Amino acid sequence: MSEDQKNKLKQQIIDYLNLLDCKPEDIQNDEPLFGPEGNLGLDSIDSVELIVLLEREYGLKITDPKEGRKILIDVNTMYDYIQAAQATE
Repeated sequence: MSEDQKNKLKQQIIDYLNLLDCKPEDIQNDEPLFGPEGNLGLDSIDSVELIVLLEREYGLKITDPKEGRKILIDVNTMYDYIQAAQATE
């Protein structure tokens, strides 16, 4: 089940960031989203869009940039954050 949810999250990332040439299977779960190691080449503007995604799709507010950096590392960390937040609701 979690792999389906991760693929849904990948599709949301693609949609929110308007990554036209990208498909969910192009994004590895443990691939860094930012920096030279990541194949997506995301920047700080993209991080704002990902925070908006988390707020709109999952009702999660991230106000501390340091917290955001810890959450937006890769698909796995975003997924784990969503699961942990939903478990405490």
